[in-house]
Amino acid sequence: MPEAARDRSHWRTGRQASLDELLAARDARAERRAALLAATRRPIVTVTTVMPGPVKDCELSRIPFVAALAAIEALASQSGWTATTHHCATPVTGPEAFVALDAPAVDIKRALVDLEEAHPLGRLFDLDVAAADGHTVGRADLGLPARHCLVCDKPAKECGRSRAHTLDALLTRMEDRIDVWLCSPA
Repeated sequence: MPEAARDRSHWRTGRQASLDELLAARDARAERRAALLAATRRPIVTVTTVMPGPVKDCELSRIPFVAALAAIEALASQSGWTATTHHCATPVTGPEAFVALDAPAVDIKRALVDLEEAHPLGRLFDLDVAAADGHTVGRADLGLPARHCLVCDKPAKECGRSRAHTLDALLTRMEDRIDVWLCSPA
């Protein structure tokens, strides 16, 4: 078994983001997305990762983030779409990027949902699509159900609101998924 699979404690290490930092980052992402929509007039994918708990920037969030960017690039190439990454950063509030794609937003969202469901780390990706007019295209727009919880089959929002699972259980499930992916043959 690879050493990373034996001792993963360092994967969770990082500074805790404050509520004020999280809210400011959310507002800054919305402003940056709006500016990119105006400048590119193309749909924008906001790329972040699912990261429960107060530590948002750590190896546990960066590994799926890098995988998500690579998967989006591969998807764009396979689909014949031009993809342009306009911003990529790893602030204390977690890794984030904005990718402009030259395809209809609904087609992008459908492809990204398929990616989230097919990629071994896809459940850890948080891929939001804004159409060129600023409208956010979600799973509901495609007639699809909400995402499932990391631990059980219930809707993630339901488990999140009720705090059905401990933070340790959620982070351990993430670590297990990443271990399997890192140890898989290419």
